[in-house]
Amino acid sequence: MKMAAAEECSEIQNTDLESQKVPEMLDRGWKLFEEVDTTNQPTGSNSVQVKVKRGIQLLEEVTRMVAQLDLFSRNEELEEIATTDLKYLMLPALLGALTMKQVNLAKRLEQVQKAKVYFLDFLRRCKDYNIVKFELPKTNDNSADSLEEEGKGPISAPTIQPPNLIAMATQRQAKIERYKQKKETEAKLSEIKSAVESGHADDEMVRDFYILNLRKWITIALEEIESIDQEIEILKQMDFLKQEKVPQGMGTAEPLQSHQRPRMKPFILTKDAVQARVFGAGYPSLPTMTVDDWYEQHRKRGALPDQGIPRSAADIDSEEREKEEKERQIENDDEEALQKARDWDNWKDTHRRGYGNRKNMG
Repeated sequence: MKMAAAEECSEIQNTDLESQKVPEMLDRGWKLFEEVDTTNQPTGSNSVQVKVKRGIQLLEEVTRMVAQLDLFSRNEELEEIATTDLKYLMLPALLGALTMKQVNLAKRLEQVQKAKVYFLDFLRRCKDYNIVKFELPKTNDNSADSLEEEGKGPISAPTIQPPNLIAMATQRQAKIERYKQKKETEAKLSEIKSAVESGHADDEMVRDFYILNLRKWITIALEEIESIDQEIEILKQMDFLKQEKVPQGMGTAEPLQSHQRPRMKPFILTKDAVQARVFGAGYPSLPTMTVDDWYEQHRKRGALPDQGIPRSAADIDSEEREKEEKERQIENDDEEALQKARDWDNWKDTHRRGYGNRKNMG
């Protein structure tokens, strides 16, 4: 009997010792999250990931201790919870936020699903205690087991549903309201945070501080769940595409076959019929002579174009005779011809070429 009493007494002492460590461990885990959330270093850096891992370990240990102490009950109201115990309601939210900070592409789907479980658990607890009015995200089953089974099951192609404009408008309005509430809550928190951290706040102010933090984290959790749902769809689509690339019975993915364009045949400008027969014309209108050869051939035929109209030899002779007649009249001092030439020169000085010619100009 004495030994049983001694063991029971030692268990009570160990429980009391653990309960004394719980607040310090929670504060350290909370502080680690704030350092990770506000740091300028990359999330994937080694120093940040060490803090993330340490914070998760601390908060998981605190969660186990709180569960053993049995601090909360679904049958009690928010007013019945002690002020010092209110901050333990934020444990799932902090664990979910730290889990989202983990960087591991191979386990990313598992990580976001685990974070979703934490956020949903936090929202359910806050809903039970009526901390603030909000609607739980609509899911098939909010339990952790269902999400684990979903992650283990075969990956199928995600279905694309048409957008619901009414639902989108409602979600947009809800986001605006949550944003306004978040800003108001952060403004109130900034006013009393220094007093609470310095230890100069009374019990009522400390209670308001933790309740405001819970309301702030409700908004964050709702936003994170929306983001997680979108990320899960993307990750499932990526896994589905990877499985399509892997042949059945093999573990390695097939290399993607690059669709190369066929090489274009070089353009060959042939000068004569010999080159045309050797290299091929390529297409019917390919030239078979140079421009000089073509010009010389047409010059010999007397078929060179004049403004798009071929001239005959008779037209050329008549034009030459007309020029010779004008020159002869000018040389013989023909007054009429000289006056006509002067008038024509004066008219050209005051009128640009083509003046008055409106033919074929619209």
